[in-house]
This record gives sequence, C-alpha cells and structure tokens, in this order.
Amino acid sequence: MLNINQTIQGENNSTNKLLVPGSEQILEQMKMEIAEEMGIVLGADTTSRENGRVGGELTRRLIQMGKQQLMNKNNMLH
Repeated sequence: MLNINQTIQGENNSTNKLLVPGSEQILEQMKMEIAEEMGIVLGADTTSRENGRVGGELTRRLIQMGKQQLMNKNNMLH
C-alpha cells in the first residue's frame, strides 16, 4: 500500500489517480473509522480543521503501514 495515490501535475492543477484498484473503498472506510474514533461526523458542516485532523491521522496510519511492509519485506530478504 505504499503507492496508492499518485499526484499528476498539470499546468495549473493537480489530480490524484488511484494506482491500486479497489483502494478507494478501503481508504474511505479507514477515513470513516478514524473520524468515528475522533468523534467527528464527516459531512458538509465538518470544519477544515476537523477534516485535516482525520486526513492527518489517515496519512500517519498509511505511512506506518508502508514502513511495516518495508520492514517485513526487508526481513524476508535476509
């Protein structure tokens, strides 16, 4: 899950392209679980600060998962 999203730079904009089929649903589920753990109800009235907290925690967890996968892969090579 290291490279789920890839940023593609255009002239004046950027978009995210999913690199792993089906990852959108997994990411959405993780986002909702994190929001629930934090007591945040995601929706139109959610503040940018709250959205940022959820997105930041999601990013931290994805990085941790990626590090764990790298460590596991490295251990298998030795």
